[in-house]
Amino acid sequence: MKVSVLANSLIGSEIIKIGNEVNEMKRKGATIANLTIGDFDSNIYPIPTALKAGIVEAYNQNQTNYPPADGILPLRDTVVQVLKERYNLEYKNNEILVAGGSRPLIYATYLALIDPGDTVVFPAPSWNNNHYSHLTSANVIAVDTDAEHNFMPTAAQLKPHLKGATLLALCSPLNPTGTMFTAESLAEICDAVLEENKSRGADEKPLYMMYDQIYSLLTFGVEHVNPVSLRPEMRDYTVFVDGSSKCLAATGVRVGWGFGPAAIIDKMKALVGHMGAWSPKAEQVAMSKYFADNAELDSFLTSFKAKIQDSLSALYEGFQSLKAEGFAVDAVEPMGAIYLTIKIDYIGKTTPEGQVLKDSADVNFYLIKEAGVALVPFSAFGNEDSMPWFRASVGACTLQDIIDMMPRIKVALEKLK
Repeated sequence: MKVSVLANSLIGSEIIKIGNEVNEMKRKGATIANLTIGDFDSNIYPIPTALKAGIVEAYNQNQTNYPPADGILPLRDTVVQVLKERYNLEYKNNEILVAGGSRPLIYATYLALIDPGDTVVFPAPSWNNNHYSHLTSANVIAVDTDAEHNFMPTAAQLKPHLKGATLLALCSPLNPTGTMFTAESLAEICDAVLEENKSRGADEKPLYMMYDQIYSLLTFGVEHVNPVSLRPEMRDYTVFVDGSSKCLAATGVRVGWGFGPAAIIDKMKALVGHMGAWSPKAEQVAMSKYFADNAELDSFLTSFKAKIQDSLSALYEGFQSLKAEGFAVDAVEPMGAIYLTIKIDYIGKTTPEGQVLKDSADVNFYLIKEAGVALVPFSAFGNEDSMPWFRASVGACTLQDIIDMMPRIKVALEKLK
């Protein structure tokens, strides 16, 4: 059957592929610690009780018709308040766009700014920028990062690729690494963007920055920074992506918000409206009230973050213990989000059955089979499959699951020759 060239050229999510295989094995009775999907097991991490009650109340009040295309005014007003109080950012409610999570906002940013053939620059590893670039027929420049800088891009790494580019896509805390920009490193990147824009003519499209800070309220002793606070001149060039899905374990509630220059947000509003990708009205009503209650939100975040940090710390310390015992592993200390960056340097080793682990995918599926542990190789985020680094997401596992899996990993690695 004939379909479009674009449809034929789509690449499926490697993360979902791994997750589906893990779920099938679990269905057949296997015990597997699933550290693949950037989501939460809602039985381990339920959404806030007050938010759930607010959603139910909104449905009981028949808040079930179409919401405004840019989101209900009370929620946009709440976001204005949140940005001022928590980020010291001044935006008006016509510069806020509510959508069904962050994905429509990211896609709308690409659609609003990118023409076919325009260049998009993003770091590798990073989440899904390759797919959104493909969907908009963009020219892709994926800039390799390194462990020395916690896999966060530096101005020195990015600057050679900014000439003529249309969009620089950044994220902090970063999916997949759980690491973050420092104020100094992000300010240097902003300076490079501003320098590039000063070199362009009035009739040229500027270099924009998409700044995904969906994990910004999930940080562990590290200050979250943003481009506009560091360099106010970046306001004209920055589109933010944010929302409630990660900080409230509310991925299925589908309430995200973006903000930026009104002229761009207005175009994104039209795109989201045509996609029908707005957030459900009842959820917006409940979220506008919940996020406006600072005491309620802070109380939830305190306990929620502590639970996430305990799991990340246990995983980090487990791999550091293996490293101390001489295993070829490492991990980057967690700073934010729900992810740990893990090095498992066993590509080229041979299994007891005689199979050579030729790439990171082989290492991953060996651990799934032998240790009952599923990770995501950085190759799923734009890196080469020869790179021995992996993302571990702790949202779908208990602390005990993580403690229990470490001895299994040790035994599995000991079997490799």
